Amino acid sequence: MRELTKEEKRVIEDKGTEAPFVGIYTDHNIEGIYSCRRCGEDLFLSDDKFASSCGWPSFDGEVRGAVKRIPDADGHRTEIVCARCDAHLGHIFEGEGLTTKNVRYCVNSISMDFKPLEQIAIFAGGCFWGVEHLMQQQDGVKSVVSGYTGGTVVDPTYKEICTKTTGHAEAVKITYDPSKIDYQTLVKLFMEIHDPTQEDGQGPDIGPQYRSEIFYFNAEQADVARGVISLLESKGYDVATKVTPLVKFYAAEDYHQDYYDKKGAEPYCHFRVKRF
Repeated sequence: MRELTKEEKRVIEDKGTEAPFVGIYTDHNIEGIYSCRRCGEDLFLSDDKFASSCGWPSFDGEVRGAVKRIPDADGHRTEIVCARCDAHLGHIFEGEGLTTKNVRYCVNSISMDFKPLEQIAIFAGGCFWGVEHLMQQQDGVKSVVSGYTGGTVVDPTYKEICTKTTGHAEAVKITYDPSKIDYQTLVKLFMEIHDPTQEDGQGPDIGPQYRSEIFYFNAEQADVARGVISLLESKGYDVATKVTPLVKFYAAEDYHQDYYDKKGAEPYCHFRVKRF
């Protein structure tokens, strides 16, 4: 069993409820599996997740046999818990007509972890051209896609990003082989190929779209990222890098992909500095 934080215990063990619209998986739209935060049991597939506008993650199906139903203490609702460890997940509602299955599993984000179908890391560290180029050179990295994340505009364009009003950061999505390179190694590499102490920009590129930020899929990635930052801080670095749950990543326009390879040049503001 995973050790729980005070807030996780309040929801998972004491049957509390997260505030609406604050959970990291409320507007989460990545392919993968949602599992029990306490025991790791697989609970829901991303294919069964839908937007209900209720303020909590909603699913209209479960991994077979993974969720147990219990009459709620209020006498009206039906509680749902992990069938393996009895961790409180939320409640189930039927007859709302929101999907063809006519059922809604209303789940607290804090009761779950998420496992993407592929091993993926998403980093923002200035102009995505340079981060992409240097990450592509690492053994175990299968692909790197430049794009945008962390903002409020759906499917933004580069022109919109440059207005500095969408909230997005230029970022890269890295798909990697965990048998050759692990997430911690990628985070450390990321911290060496850009300046994690610079706020609101990177090198000569200034603005919120060039900020330093790590976007995580689950609690494990968040813990690793924060651990690496703590290690840097123990070495005397004043780290500005934020650690943020991922909501949606949008691939950038084709001309941004593999930019330096196409140009036959090296990055002008990204180069590796050993910090570990």
